[in-house]
Amino acid sequence: MKIHEIKGICPIVAAPFTPSGVLDEDSLRRLLYILASERKENAGCMAAGEVCAASKTAGAAGGSLSDCTAAEPDRTAADSDGVYGEKLCGALTLFGIAGEYYKLSDAEQTRFARIAAEEAPRLNVPLIMSVTKHSTYTAVEEAKKLEALGADCLMLLPPFFLKPSGEQIYRHMLAVCRAVKLPVMIQYAPEQTGVTIPPEILCRLSEESENARYYKIECKPSGGYISSLLSRQPSARVFAGNAGYQMIEAFDRGAVGVMPGCSMFDVYRRLYDALTNGDRSEAMRIHARLLEILNHIRQNVEMIIYFEKRILKRRGFIDSDFCREPAFVSDRYFDRLFDEYYERVSELFML
Repeated sequence: MKIHEIKGICPIVAAPFTPSGVLDEDSLRRLLYILASERKENAGCMAAGEVCAASKTAGAAGGSLSDCTAAEPDRTAADSDGVYGEKLCGALTLFGIAGEYYKLSDAEQTRFARIAAEEAPRLNVPLIMSVTKHSTYTAVEEAKKLEALGADCLMLLPPFFLKPSGEQIYRHMLAVCRAVKLPVMIQYAPEQTGVTIPPEILCRLSEESENARYYKIECKPSGGYISSLLSRQPSARVFAGNAGYQMIEAFDRGAVGVMPGCSMFDVYRRLYDALTNGDRSEAMRIHARLLEILNHIRQNVEMIIYFEKRILKRRGFIDSDFCREPAFVSDRYFDRLFDEYYERVSELFML
């Protein structure tokens, strides 16, 4: 797919499993199509019920979701500049931390990527695939493989096991960028990795490799880092991470998109629209409602994965909310408070 720019809502696609823990390919296809929904003038966007019912029918018949025309979105998402505006999502991201990449085998990751690539012509949304291998050799091989499978952009999680030096991290990132022709997004997530990367290193990378042009910034606090990076590299395209906790600040400082979990992607799109349309009060209202539930369900990574899947199942996007162990274990109080917050945020759903 020819793309000129990625921006907006680029959610991390969850890895759906059956109750027995097997990768659920039917749910994955259905989820991809829902995330590729188009805004509709009369109802905000595609009706989720139509998508889910159609996809389940296709799955029961032994076909893929692409066999079902009712589930298939419009194919006119890109404008003449290749910028995606009518789609609710600017891109779909595979193998992010919230996508449980670390619980998938290599064979499962390849199958996951193949399914997304098979559906890509009908999804008509760019695919970002993350490279997470620790060694430079295997990361380069993985990057080449994902490019061949059909990724439109790569996201690169720099190595962190045993705390490599800044120069080692830089050489790793440069080698991956030079191994492919795709644009590359660098994921900076020091809370999860324990490794810090000064913005000067990312700017140096952009100078040495023209395809290093996107950055997902997830440090805490992230605002100063974003400003520092953009002051040194004004052409960098920055995405907010951390479930969009600081999405308003990030956009104020120059971010062009956000990469949250996928369960409430349409609420993030409402927030994005308010921000880009200059409706500050509406943006504040939507963000406050999001923060209510995020503050409860995102007390650690496994916890938000658990509740993300609860939301996805409740909305009919996937069949099972099974999480592979080790996983978060809820209790009655967590569930009861989750139900309260869910009812409040569901008022903002577009599907």
